[in-house]
Amino acid sequence: MAEKKLVGEVTHYFTNLGVAVIALKESLKEGEKILIEGATTSLEQEAKSMQIDRKPVSEAKAGQSIGLKVMDRVREGDKVYRVSEE
Repeated sequence: MAEKKLVGEVTHYFTNLGVAVIALKESLKEGEKILIEGATTSLEQEAKSMQIDRKPVSEAKAGQSIGLKVMDRVREGDKVYRVSEE
């Protein structure tokens, strides 16, 4: 069964870019599987194309805000979880 752990929250979404801004409460590495959930959102994907201040990063730490390319529309306030197959 997959286990999910809260890693952050969507603070902004750029419709024209398909990029979510996520305020992190936990670290996140590129390639980790994430789940973005909200009232009308349920999106599972791999964390890739992460950026901080428009610079690509492979890992971001708690307290940082990242830009993350998302496959579908997400909304402010959506929760971001790390999903691990245990």
